[in-house]
Amino acid sequence: MTSHWEYQLRFDVSDSAVAEAIRLRLQEPKLGPLFDTLVSHRAAPQCLFDTFTEYLATAEKYGIERYPLYGWTKAIIEIPAKREEYLKNFAVYVDDCEVYAEATADALETALQPLVGCGLIARIIRHNTNPANNPQPPE
Repeated sequence: MTSHWEYQLRFDVSDSAVAEAIRLRLQEPKLGPLFDTLVSHRAAPQCLFDTFTEYLATAEKYGIERYPLYGWTKAIIEIPAKREEYLKNFAVYVDDCEVYAEATADALETALQPLVGCGLIARIIRHNTNPANNPQPPE
């Protein structure tokens, strides 16, 4: 039976220099296996820190009162340890979409798994759109 939830894969890297190279899409040989795998699945990495800063910029442009997570997001990325953490966290978008079918997530996770522990990816995390599995926004 096919799940009616959509999925998103995320991955963490442990090295700041690797994270920065991924953010900048540098064509370094050690990143080749990661980028080749992502491209073969029509996928791209999106740094969570960058996602947060884009959210803040949009909120500031259109009015922070319309963006309920503005205060929380701004506070979180101003904490040095959290900033460092989110600079090493990446969401995987497929066909420019944040979430995608379970079969897509399965295939992508299987393809990325060999990169875990070889000094490139520290871990892969799977999220889905089921509200019961996701934290609720802060008040």
